[in-house]
Amino acid sequence: MKQETMRSCIGCGAKKPKKELIRVVRQQGETESEIRLDFTGRSNGRGAYLCRDNACLKRCQKTRGLDRAFREHVNDSVYAALEKEFTKLNEGHGEADGAFKT
Repeated sequence: MKQETMRSCIGCGAKKPKKELIRVVRQQGETESEIRLDFTGRSNGRGAYLCRDNACLKRCQKTRGLDRAFREHVNDSVYAALEKEFTKLNEGHGEADGAFKT
């Protein structure tokens, strides 16, 4: 029997199965990097995982978790855009797809 892949939320630190978390990915562009939600879990780039809870995103913003995970400064506007996407997701509007420039 295959063991489930576990990942840690960068907001609350809880270890959960990979499928229960949302991957936030940073892809390096030609001039700037792009941060977006990755629902497939397979996009190229450096990834970090968050619970599907706005509280974890807020905690991540307060502790600058994405800055540490991506090893670069992440603007507050990116956190605000991610919060909108999380709200859409939690309200059941399907998978939001947006990319945010850093």
